[in-house]
Amino acid sequence: MHTTESKTEQLEDKNSQTSAIPQIIITPGTSPQEETVKTVLSEEEINSEYQGRMYISCPPEGLLNAMITNGVILFMIWCLIWSLSGSEVLPGGNLFGLLIIFYSSIIGGKLLEFIRIPAVPPLPPLLGMLMAGFVIRNVPSISKHVHIHNTLSSTLRNTALTIILIRAGLGLDPQALKQLKAVCLRLSMGPCLMEACSAAFWSHFIMKFPWQWGFLLGFVLGAVSPAVVVPSMLLLQEKGYGIEKGIPTLLMAASSFDDIVAITGFNTCMSIVFSTGGVINNVLSSLRDVLIGVLAGTVLGFFVQYFPSGDQEKLSTKRAFLVLSVCVSAVLGSQRIGLHAAGGLCTLMLTVIAGTKWSKEKIGVQKIISGAWNIFQPLLFGLVGLEVSVSSLESNSVGIFVATLSLALCVRILVTFTLMCFAGFSFKEKIFIALSWIPKATVQAVLGPLALETARVSAPHLESYSKDVMTLAFLAILMTAPNGALLIGLLGPKILKRHYDPNKIKLHS
Repeated sequence: MHTTESKTEQLEDKNSQTSAIPQIIITPGTSPQEETVKTVLSEEEINSEYQGRMYISCPPEGLLNAMITNGVILFMIWCLIWSLSGSEVLPGGNLFGLLIIFYSSIIGGKLLEFIRIPAVPPLPPLLGMLMAGFVIRNVPSISKHVHIHNTLSSTLRNTALTIILIRAGLGLDPQALKQLKAVCLRLSMGPCLMEACSAAFWSHFIMKFPWQWGFLLGFVLGAVSPAVVVPSMLLLQEKGYGIEKGIPTLLMAASSFDDIVAITGFNTCMSIVFSTGGVINNVLSSLRDVLIGVLAGTVLGFFVQYFPSGDQEKLSTKRAFLVLSVCVSAVLGSQRIGLHAAGGLCTLMLTVIAGTKWSKEKIGVQKIISGAWNIFQPLLFGLVGLEVSVSSLESNSVGIFVATLSLALCVRILVTFTLMCFAGFSFKEKIFIALSWIPKATVQAVLGPLALETARVSAPHLESYSKDVMTLAFLAILMTAPNGALLIGLLGPKILKRHYDPNKIKLHS
């Protein structure tokens, strides 16, 4: 009896062992090699399922390992900078403040990416970066240890502005502009100019701004944000919404040119506001800056087209470095010598001319420039949030600021809808384009603080106006960036017609 039971146990053990091993069952029409591949795949599936059940391993792997590694890397970066600069990375130093702003902005952007609400499009990460700087400034226990010199902050913002201009110049698609023709020009210039004029009007009568400061404010508010519009349009385009009439392409192409118009108008107003001469002298100096910027950008653009030549190694890296170094030098150098508008125009002309020659080869350069933007974007929005203090805001001024922004935005929406009435779009499509043209972020984050930094250096008596411009730029981002992204994501699938084969669609001329 005992032997019978032991044999039975041995048979059960063998069966359990063989059941754990993948069985090879030869089916008709399959070769032994195919069955071996299936066996290996089944073993890999079993192993992956087994590993998925292992939450903790020694040494740690997966997400825990990545978190520890990244934490050690961040700590070693701090140690390296401390060994080179000493007290600058300790609380109260400039580098300490930059590190806190940079890492807090990255964390804020990542947290906003993780917040997903069902049936609601994701919010842009730049909003989390902006709020990170705002929280640091308005929490006393943190703000007393975070100090960044105005000169360093201004240099970083101007460098971020240069990268935005480079991306705008390289992002212009000549073929899309030719196919969409006058519609793109109307969309890029009309709403921006009309919102700038309306903002100047409302700020003059509601906020008691001088006219020149009103127009400067208008061009700060008049730019649309490619950082919000372009990703949202790419999602709609991938799903086939609106591509039959080229709506995503239209908005992406016009967003870059819209920024160019706003930045050019802002630089012109800056030279007028901070100039000490008469009106005629101010206009002449602005025309001088424009002429110098266009000529310098044209010459440098043709130079960059042929140097380095196409037969060199690491061509994209060399071109990107040359473009970045020349454009940053042009923007920062022009401001140092007093030609405020020349550097930005030089950058735009250089990148547009160079991009037309490089054609498809400019994709490699754009990737490198995008990598540089990924570094400067957290710094830019974190520094913008750092400039806004709740304690300095008056209770009645916030309502006045919101009213001015809302009125100017209503004019922009109405003008956009009107300009699209003669472009062959349906009523719903015109509503979608008008509402998609409201997000503001990147240009406001650069131009708003730029006026404040200039006033602090050259005209302290104008600092009150520049602080209001800075606060309005901050509120414009908070009001329009999340709402614009939500409107595009929610209304696009409901309003735009969907085509199921995007490759077969050609834009209407």
